[in-house]
Amino acid sequence: MADVSVKKRGAATVITIERPSVKNALDKNVISRLHKVLDTQNGILVITGGGETFVSGADISELAARGRMDALARINSGLFRRIEQHPAPVIAAINGHALGGGLELALACDVRVAARGARFGQPEVALGIIPGAGATYRLPRVIGLGRAKELIFSARLIDADEALRIGLVSAVGEDALALALDFAERIGKHSSLALRLAKQALDSAYAPVETAMGIESMAQAVLFEDEDKRARMQKFLGKKR
Repeated sequence: MADVSVKKRGAATVITIERPSVKNALDKNVISRLHKVLDTQNGILVITGGGETFVSGADISELAARGRMDALARINSGLFRRIEQHPAPVIAAINGHALGGGLELALACDVRVAARGARFGQPEVALGIIPGAGATYRLPRVIGLGRAKELIFSARLIDADEALRIGLVSAVGEDALALALDFAERIGKHSSLALRLAKQALDSAYAPVETAMGIESMAQAVLFEDEDKRARMQKFLGKKR
């Protein structure tokens, strides 16, 4: 069985991490495979885990052997940055445990949805390290600095209901993949260029206001001249008449 599978499902391409023997832990081979998949994709993505786990974290047997140069190489965080910068929306369908690097992978996605049995946590301090692939800056942006500190300092796990309550996920249901695919279908009906530029503008939300305003205005200027925008607005006006 391949460690990573790719399948087109309606408006989205579903990327599934499949290492059941180690609960879908991330190793260098999976990281390399995901980079190659991203090289071939530019549309809406759904990232999930095979079986009953999303991603249990980095492969500890590999992580234990890493030294300072591996940390500086940003093996995992480089991939997660690519996911964050993917031109189209990326949805994490969290069907089980999302721990450590697994949660950091989910945080790099634009939207997270979860199954009721999902569990989340950043347990790194219990292993003598810290989250090293984005949780120290992405988690505070998603749930607030105070809650992020509490979760990282305590290394405790939270369930899907608490994740929904604190804004870590957007929806909880029986089937995370079904939730993600439903969302993909809804957004897939909209202008792909508008989605792409909206994502770029939203990703500048923490930039200085003048910078954010400039990005927003430039994006809108591009869209105002787009033929798809004209067609969609004419269709809307025709329905009103």
